[in-house]
Amino acid sequence: MDAQVIARWQFGITTVYHFFFVPVTIGMTWLVAVLETMWVRTKNEEWLRLTKFFSKLFLINFAAGVVTGIVQEFQFGMNWSEYSRFVGDIFGAPLALEALIAFFLESTMIGVWIFGWDKLSPKVHNFVMYLVAAASSISAIWILAANSWMQNPVGATFNNGRAELTDFTALLTNPFFLGTFPHVIGASFMIAGGILLGISGWKMAKLAKIRNQANASGTAALPAEHETWRKTAKIGAWVVLVASILTALSGHVQAQVEANYQPMKLAASEGLVETKTNAPFSIIGIYTQDRVDGTTKVKEVFSLDVPYVLSFLATNDPTAEVKGITDLTAQFKESGYYAADNTRNQLQEKYADALDTSTVDPVPNVMASYYSFRLMMVGLLGAVVSIWALVALRKNRPTPTGKLWKASMVAMPFLPLVASSFGWILMEMGRQPWIVYGVLPTYTAVSPNVSAGAVLFSTILYTLVYGVIAVVVLKLFFRVIGKGLPEVKHPQRAQEDDETVYFAY
Repeated sequence: MDAQVIARWQFGITTVYHFFFVPVTIGMTWLVAVLETMWVRTKNEEWLRLTKFFSKLFLINFAAGVVTGIVQEFQFGMNWSEYSRFVGDIFGAPLALEALIAFFLESTMIGVWIFGWDKLSPKVHNFVMYLVAAASSISAIWILAANSWMQNPVGATFNNGRAELTDFTALLTNPFFLGTFPHVIGASFMIAGGILLGISGWKMAKLAKIRNQANASGTAALPAEHETWRKTAKIGAWVVLVASILTALSGHVQAQVEANYQPMKLAASEGLVETKTNAPFSIIGIYTQDRVDGTTKVKEVFSLDVPYVLSFLATNDPTAEVKGITDLTAQFKESGYYAADNTRNQLQEKYADALDTSTVDPVPNVMASYYSFRLMMVGLLGAVVSIWALVALRKNRPTPTGKLWKASMVAMPFLPLVASSFGWILMEMGRQPWIVYGVLPTYTAVSPNVSAGAVLFSTILYTLVYGVIAVVVLKLFFRVIGKGLPEVKHPQRAQEDDETVYFAY
């Protein structure tokens, strides 16, 4: 057993699992805040019921996200001590700011929001949820800034055997961060909108089917809740559609940043073995990958291509040249890492003398990168379903009750969620063999004194615990969804002063 391989599996499993909950939190906070705003403005009880219903799902998700996120901090020190030592000066700043500015605000305001219904005025209570939403997005800023630094380590130098931060603002102007942040926010709203549309559309179909069955005996009226669910179904569909456009546009920006700073990742994710002009986009392909004399040889077995598309995605020029895996590998073996524009940043330049490129195979897992990218694009099917929903639910059109509609509604929350997860798999697996791109190979970052058995034991333990959490979360979700909209009364702010609490000793 190899401790590094097991440690990578552990980090991948726990990180992707944690990331199931992160975009849901980011998107749902804003949508719950909007639903409460509609109630505050209209005083319509329907909006209050919707707020209470979707906030329960959000709170279940938030609790699971906190529990699963704790492990991420421990893993850096347990399994990746050399990485922690090397990047601690850089990573410490954004992670500390994430905790101090974002997480403390978010967790505190959630408590105020939960227990403040009868303590705060409706407007102030609603404002508290907007603070929670803002905090969740601010948290994403610092986490993504740290991750983007690993993709493109700007604003740092090599000194005393470790990376040292020289320009803090470079973390927030990193081209990777500027493309990744809107991409993640867009994906988060796609997932949250998918939850609103999926649950509401499924509930509407269920109520319409009950009415249709009863209509045979002369009962024609739809339950009142049907129109309540229509409100969030439409909101969810619009959110998914708009967020899909933002995600696609920011993804295009990301592809161009990647083409310059990580051309090998781009080539692997597109199965581009040889350098080509008019580079095609591969719709589906099969590739073999063999290691010969320390160097990976990739061979295309089959590929169904559309010409010009990859060149356009990478450069906005459909006839441009895009380098393939073979040429990029030869270039790395000859001169080390360079971006596509033949530059490298200060840290990469200063660390070049300490890096033994003969021990580094620059090619990531091609099939994993290739199919992660295509599974990521499956999320855009949510935009198609949202357009269908907007057309189907216009005015007083009868709600679809067929199997295709129900299946689409069930799939709606999962399509963007699965796509988002595979986007992270592509981001991290495509970065290999680097844990800090162009500087620190992954095999050098693992804890030297942690045995493979110890890492395997903790991996099994985490997997079992996460399995239990998954069962609990799904059970709670299904229970809340099964109960439907709660009965509510308008919160009344207490008029009398609270009793004075004295500190006695």
